Amino acid sequence: MIKVVFTDIDGTILKNDCSFSEKTRETIQNLKKRDIKTVLATGRMFSAALPIAKDLGIDTPIICYQGAFIKDIKENKVLRNVTLDEKIAKSIVENLKEQNFHINLYMNDQLFVENDNNLVQTYCRNRNIQYNVKSFKNLVFENVHKILVIDENSEKIFDLTKKFQNEYSEKLHVVQSTDYFCEISDKEANKGACVQFLLKHFNIKKENSLAIGDMENDIDLLRSAQFKVAMGNACESLKKEADFVTKTVDNDGFAFAIQNYIS
Repeated sequence: MIKVVFTDIDGTILKNDCSFSEKTRETIQNLKKRDIKTVLATGRMFSAALPIAKDLGIDTPIICYQGAFIKDIKENKVLRNVTLDEKIAKSIVENLKEQNFHINLYMNDQLFVENDNNLVQTYCRNRNIQYNVKSFKNLVFENVHKILVIDENSEKIFDLTKKFQNEYSEKLHVVQSTDYFCEISDKEANKGACVQFLLKHFNIKKENSLAIGDMENDIDLLRSAQFKVAMGNACESLKKEADFVTKTVDNDGFAFAIQNYIS
């Protein structure tokens, strides 16, 4: 019997316009009525994920920054906090600046950028979050949870992701979360590690868990759960990991998957 559902947010329960359907809300509320937990596992910062959890009536801990941070909503307590080494973070940022990539730097659940451009404006508007424009040279790199690289050229993001995965395989967790996003965090900051952490926290066995996602950054998420679901709009690498491929996010794939596993 499934006792907990771990779900990605963007592309899984949220559509491209960052909205969710009423059927998704009803599905999550029905899970709650049956005492089945729903846990959000996202690359988003906590302040961007919390409003979504509230809108959906979710009160379980939230996995943020691709697994670098877990916070308990009810207790307002941080359960897990994994940050980037200061020297490594600075080196990565300098490397990316030389290549003229746009950089989102996340520290202490705040977003910092050096350039106020259309990329960051669109990103923040869609997620209803604030950002700070400051020179990275003047920042103290502490509690860095994630570096997000954004570029309108998907091939550049793909090449950068593979390059960093090869060069920093022992130190960093590097994933391509959309065609235009490359996300960089500490090696221990991945969704799979957080699933294992929360299963122990909830005292729930792996065989009672289900995970669902849509992109490469959800591979660890699926591998750490018993039942593995990929969205119909998922990348091919995730579909290969899944036991079941559901409908797309625009066709209520999350609800369809839950109905398939939980009658």
